[in-house]
Amino acid sequence: QVQLVESGGGLVHPGGSQRLSCAASRNIFGITVFSIKDLGWYRQAPGNQRELVAAISLDGSTNYTDHVKGRFTISRDNAKTMVYLQMNNLKPEDTAVYYCNTVPATDRYWGQGTQVTVSS
Repeated sequence: QVQLVESGGGLVHPGGSQRLSCAASRNIFGITVFSIKDLGWYRQAPGNQRELVAAISLDGSTNYTDHVKGRFTISRDNAKTMVYLQMNNLKPEDTAVYYCNTVPATDRYWGQGTQVTVSS
């Protein structure tokens, strides 16, 4: 089984930074997922649908939704089965629960997410 565990969320002031981490199971399943799948960070704000905000392919190329382009950076470490999201210049509208998953998402991989709250 593959488990994805997100961490690093919290309360941050507008304009601040936060780094999210996602750890996948370090078993054959997690290692396999990291070796063959594109990965992404998703977020869901209250009352909204979950949306993909950042994606990274196997070769390291990245894509971002326009809302976060220039402020967020996604990276991955396949050897450690980790994926990261560096978030800078955070805005109140970035407040959401953030999740990692494959791209496209795999339903059984959804974890608990990590709450990011941007507020003064």
